[in-house]
Amino acid sequence: MSKDFLESYNRVKESLEPYDNLEIKLLPDDTSTAELAALALGTEPGQIAKTLCFLADGEPVLIVACGDRKIDTKKFGRQLGVKKMRMADAELVLQVTGFAPGGVCPFALLKPVPVYLDRSLFDYDVTYIAAGTPHSALPIAADQLAEITSGTWVEVSK
Repeated sequence: MSKDFLESYNRVKESLEPYDNLEIKLLPDDTSTAELAALALGTEPGQIAKTLCFLADGEPVLIVACGDRKIDTKKFGRQLGVKKMRMADAELVLQVTGFAPGGVCPFALLKPVPVYLDRSLFDYDVTYIAAGTPHSALPIAADQLAEITSGTWVEVSK
């Protein structure tokens, strides 16, 4: 694991210390996309929770949704009451979250960023979120993810 990934992984691992029921899975295979993570974990892409960074009227926000869903940016923007929603570039994602795309965890962030959780996460008892690297996954229930992230529930996927 590279030094940057090790730092990211350790930041996530340390943030999980109060939650002894949660354990990060380290995988030899690339888990940077929902499809790759599903293959590595032996599950379906929908059970992989992707964390995406958007700019809402220029301010970063995170959305976590099932990996087989698309984010309806118009609907998301309306729910946030903003005029313009666009995907953040990789450099900004790293700057704001401290995680490279493909390994973005919705907590243990470098800077405070509002986190939104799509209700699609309730489609599964457990989904797998990235744990700071493109070779890690954290199985977690939607309710516990909401607790850890202080996330706001929205319905913005299709």
